[in-house]
Amino acid sequence: MSDTTKPNIAPINTVSKPDISREKSSALYETAKGYFPGGVNSPVRAFKSVFGSPLFIEKGDGCFVWDADGNKFIDFCCSWGPLILGHNNPVVKEHVLKAIDNGMSFGAPTALENDLASLILTNNKKIEKIRFVSSGTEAVMSAIRLARGYTKRDKILKFDGCYHGHVDSLLVKAGSGLVTFGETSSAGVPQSFAEETVVIPLNDKDAVRAAFEQFKDKIAAIIIEGIPANNGLLIQDKDFVQFLRDITKENGSLLIFDEVITGFRLGFEGAAAYYDINPDIITYGKIIGGGMPVGAYGASAEIMSNISPEGSVYQAGTLSGNPVAMSAGIGQLSQLLKPGFYEELLSKTSSFVSDIQDFADQRGYEFKIFTIGSLFWFAFTEQDIKTAAAIDASSMQYFKVLHRELLNRGIYIGPSGYEVGFVSAAHSQTELETAKKAIFDSLDIVFMKDHA
Repeated sequence: MSDTTKPNIAPINTVSKPDISREKSSALYETAKGYFPGGVNSPVRAFKSVFGSPLFIEKGDGCFVWDADGNKFIDFCCSWGPLILGHNNPVVKEHVLKAIDNGMSFGAPTALENDLASLILTNNKKIEKIRFVSSGTEAVMSAIRLARGYTKRDKILKFDGCYHGHVDSLLVKAGSGLVTFGETSSAGVPQSFAEETVVIPLNDKDAVRAAFEQFKDKIAAIIIEGIPANNGLLIQDKDFVQFLRDITKENGSLLIFDEVITGFRLGFEGAAAYYDINPDIITYGKIIGGGMPVGAYGASAEIMSNISPEGSVYQAGTLSGNPVAMSAGIGQLSQLLKPGFYEELLSKTSSFVSDIQDFADQRGYEFKIFTIGSLFWFAFTEQDIKTAAAIDASSMQYFKVLHRELLNRGIYIGPSGYEVGFVSAAHSQTELETAKKAIFDSLDIVFMKDHA
């Protein structure tokens, strides 16, 4: 944008908002610490990386959430992505209530499983058969076992900075060399498990080649997030992803796309369609259940024939295909198939992100928004970032201030600078304009404090 076309920019805001009341949330958190490790049932909820105690959410509707103290927020966390239609979507809610009227769990087949599978497979040509599970972690765990059973190989190649749930063999980090066995990143994971996992940097073809040379005929699969989005938004070039497809085929290994975040979010066929690549196995998460606890993995009919009871790879789950989750999924995914749904969501997100980036650029702030589809990530840098190692850990101090300022202005984002944000269909232009103003003011505070 040339100087002559830049819009007028408001004066720099140097006034922090008073902190919101957290009296009730804080009391609930103190009580919770007597029940749960760290007071939470998932670590990222603990607000360890930001100011204050966790907010206890009481209600969500549309693009809003309310906490126990009555504070109202425009929500860009969206239950970490699956609420692409927003909170309490009326169609999804209607499907849930209808299913509950008939019972909540049977541990037996229901027609709803067939209906949701048909809806997915009819409109997603990247897979031919699917198996429902109860979480994204379970989907990835099952996909890894399937890859090993199918190839009769043991080792998995993953990338540093990609998160695939708390699966033992994938809860690993890179070692000190270019191509290394993983080192456990959690107590309780045997080193012998980690040694079946080879961890290398993203966006490094030479490291991939070296791994296949070093572990020739031993690698069952490469696993990569469709778009790495659990440790920043590390958008990979099509050339690199195509390279992964080619080298796995050349070496008799499988390519697994972990699309727990990107599946049905970038488009109905997710990152596989975005890159125009056919992975061997794809995993999905809670978006296919409208936010209910559910996951799935899918592949060709030939690969899926290896799953029990048809094949020798065992995987089971009492709550797999839960009727309430299946019904919610039908209610959600049927809406995503409406003509223009993804185009409208992309347009809305692109405009939102572009205006924020323009503001930061005109202020001269060292700030960059990475975005794809309806995902975005705030980074305090001007560099392109494609690897976890390229993220400056010290920049998280800027995010910490930003997070507090946004909460105080009624904007809710994930409580970690490594997490991405999401725009939903429920975010109207009115809310997005309100959010932009809050972000502008908050960025002024962040950089004012930096230069003070």
